[in-house]
Amino acid sequence: MRTRRALPIAATLTVAAVLSAAFLLSSCSAREGAAAPKPEGYRWRIGIVFDIGGKDDRSFNQSAYEGLKRLATDFRGQIADDPEGGDHGDEVELRWLESKLEGADREQLLRSLADQGYDLVFGVGFLFADSIFRVANDYPRTTFVLIDGNIPDLDEESNLICVSFAEEEGSFLAGVLAALLVEADSDPKVGFLGGMDMTLIRKFDAGFHAGAAYASPVMRQQGRVLSAYIGKDGSAFNDPGRASILAESMYAAGAGVIYHAAGASGAGLFSTAARLGKRAIGVDSDQGLAYASSGDPAERDASRFILSSVLKRVDNAVYALSEELMRRGSIEGGYRVFGLADGGVALARNDANAEALAPYDEKLESIARRIVAGEIRVPFDMESLQDFLEDLRR
Repeated sequence: MRTRRALPIAATLTVAAVLSAAFLLSSCSAREGAAAPKPEGYRWRIGIVFDIGGKDDRSFNQSAYEGLKRLATDFRGQIADDPEGGDHGDEVELRWLESKLEGADREQLLRSLADQGYDLVFGVGFLFADSIFRVANDYPRTTFVLIDGNIPDLDEESNLICVSFAEEEGSFLAGVLAALLVEADSDPKVGFLGGMDMTLIRKFDAGFHAGAAYASPVMRQQGRVLSAYIGKDGSAFNDPGRASILAESMYAAGAGVIYHAAGASGAGLFSTAARLGKRAIGVDSDQGLAYASSGDPAERDASRFILSSVLKRVDNAVYALSEELMRRGSIEGGYRVFGLADGGVALARNDANAEALAPYDEKLESIARRIVAGEIRVPFDMESLQDFLEDLRR
């Protein structure tokens, strides 16, 4: 694989990264040619570093892990030190690492994979942005992928790819479903529970609110779509206790359904929904199905209250980019967006929820087609949401 150019200094995201750029560039020449030889037999080596919540968060990280498992099956590979992943051959070595220090070791873990000569390294989550930028500068022979984050000024020659998703499109469908589910209530309301209060999670919020308002004129009224955020930093994605408190408050305020985009904190929403006999919508992976197949009786019981989940197909992104590398020998740097049109987002359907969703399938599928066709332009932030709502009210 050809050597890629180092990332531009202008792509730094924080003051700290800017200050360290000179050091990175001065040290890069000594390190950029270094690459550990592949173990005998392996043609490709692909690694993933998970963030807060870990591989088994039943959300974002787990979806990425499912992509690894599909790669092992389809490309005669094995996931190192992971019996669950299976051993399907010796063409591709796959490996995952997860933070043991609440994310403080992100850069160390990325570097460890690059040092070992991995061809492709994923950092799962926007919190990897600064770390992956620094490491990618030091290892231009390795291709890096940042899931759900943005680093400016990349191009096709960069050895870094930023992957994003049209979360607002999937969230729009969740909003439609939620509004239809409560339309017969005497005082219909729905709720959104976000993790960290940030631009990315507000995409989910805006899409959900817009979908509810599109499906039901009542939801265009003030106070019908409730919203709450767990916190202001990354720990908000791993705080089910706080999520439970906020969920109980929203249910008490009249929300008939709550949709979350809060990572591992979503467990707090589900336990509260089960305790109160209320309805919830999950995110990222098929959380209803995961709970239904759990060995924990309490989780199996909670699955009855998870109506569906907005799938953020991190697994498809991991699979597609890895496949591109193995088939073509290299990947262009820059930016990729996965949405409804290419299977990047979807509303989960499975044997457990098929009957409950059946009355709404035709409506949901029609709206999904309109979004893909560009007939519905889904808002992606609070400003575009207000424009969308004003258009609906005219």
